[in-house]
Amino acid sequence: MEDLNKFASQNFFLIFVWFALLFMIINSFLKGKWDRSPQQVVQLLNNNSSILLDVRENNEYSQGHIVNSMHIPQGEVKKRLAELEKYKDGNVVVSCRSGARSSSTCSMLKKQGFKNVFNLRGGIMAWENENLPITKKGK
Repeated sequence: MEDLNKFASQNFFLIFVWFALLFMIINSFLKGKWDRSPQQVVQLLNNNSSILLDVRENNEYSQGHIVNSMHIPQGEVKKRLAELEKYKDGNVVVSCRSGARSSSTCSMLKKQGFKNVFNLRGGIMAWENENLPITKKGK
């Protein structure tokens, strides 16, 4: 035990880096568990108990969005949780431009008790790269 304490005190930086790397690996694994590719999202959306929540800003959404998506800008999601309440036990797929904002929204929804939350990996950009349909109609 004395040797371990001596090693730790002499190699504090190495131990810190090791724990930081371990944390990042575990964190990336846990965050990635709800990511879904555009094709997987299509399958989820074909399920009647699924909704797609687009969390981009109004101007981004009006430039083109996935058909039948529900639009709530990320900054308003927490205030408008009541609108999502009926989907709490269903599948909620969250999208944004690239997948970053939607990932943090997924975390927040999970903390609010939503059971099946999924992030569109790569966001609307990945959706468009797969030549999947978007629309500019409606809101």
